Amino acid sequence: MQTKKSDTNPKAEVILINLIREKSTSERLAQYLSLTSMTINLSKRAIERANPKLNKRELDLLFVKYNYGEDFYNRVNEYLLKSAYEEK
Repeated sequence: MQTKKSDTNPKAEVILINLIREKSTSERLAQYLSLTSMTINLSKRAIERANPKLNKRELDLLFVKYNYGEDFYNRVNEYLLKSAYEEK
């Protein structure tokens, strides 16, 4: 398997790839979900630390903006504003 350029030693990279290949599908999925969850939590924590005065909804919207882009952020925000207005 040809790997992309990396700062990982090529021998270590081969070992890591083989370790991943030896895992069952469910083990790989569990690892993927765990790493994804950790990444999301770290991202949200960094946003919260950088914006301590924002409430949870504002922090969640910033997460959407940073990870999914301005256009999606605007659509989500518009939807939330509209649904909040309709609830009243």
